[in-house]
Amino acid sequence: MKPKIVIAGGTGFIGKYLISQFEKMGYDILVISRSKGDVQWTDLPGIIGALENSDAVINLAGKSVDCRYNEKNKTAILKSRTETTRTLGEAIGKCEHPPALWINSSTATIYRHAEDRPMTEDKGDIGKGFSVDVATNWEKTFFDFHLKQTRQVALRMAIVLGKNGGVIKPFLNLVRFGLGGRQGSGKQMFSWIHIADVFNIMLFIIKHKELQGVYNCSAPNPVTNKTLMKSFRGATHTRIGLPSPVWLLRMGAVIIKTETELILKSRWVIPEKLLQAGYDFRYPSLNGALENILSNA
Repeated sequence: MKPKIVIAGGTGFIGKYLISQFEKMGYDILVISRSKGDVQWTDLPGIIGALENSDAVINLAGKSVDCRYNEKNKTAILKSRTETTRTLGEAIGKCEHPPALWINSSTATIYRHAEDRPMTEDKGDIGKGFSVDVATNWEKTFFDFHLKQTRQVALRMAIVLGKNGGVIKPFLNLVRFGLGGRQGSGKQMFSWIHIADVFNIMLFIIKHKELQGVYNCSAPNPVTNKTLMKSFRGATHTRIGLPSPVWLLRMGAVIIKTETELILKSRWVIPEKLLQAGYDFRYPSLNGALENILSNA
């Protein structure tokens, strides 16, 4: 039998990439989704059947946070994460032959706004506010399941960079329209990870059966926002980059229906546990990652 991976919430930017890479390696892939997957979230027997005898289940499900944080959206952001996680945990518990590994997404924004020092898994400070509440409830739902036959890993994901989605296009548009300068003070840290490393980290976790618990899924070399925008300008050979003050960012966020937290919060995250476990990053530096992503953009 071919090895089997179940991907929950696999219709987005990250999910599509993971599916393509796992398929190249010869895995059978089953997708759980609200509309386009092999199994629907409302079909608990179907989910249990998909999970039976699988090598791993990877949960990426959750409403995009690129929206205004009104009450309707905040409720949807939280429930889309906790309820899908709870559904998977209950389904795994009912399997006769459950998956060997359950990787659940989390987020690096669980840590506080940090400009003074990096946040690691063991020494990071949990922050406050809506996004942190979502993250802590998400992880609590995940770790409330104690599954004897299924190893559990929560990946605190930094901002994922790749060719076909995520933040690359919005940043490129800013640079091309001459707005590629620092945003706000420019001192806030930007933690990121190349999508190829997201996939390779998952392979690493599948292989290393001793790994479990919480892991920061981020490149080892975060940069300031000022350096980030300079790197984008350099990668696109753009000389001029006007800065964006906070008041302009807040006005723009209302117009395009998003939140300034995505730009202004300082995420200074280091993947200490992955480095200690021996993971070797394919793209440890931002310039190398951008060179790869923009080579045929």
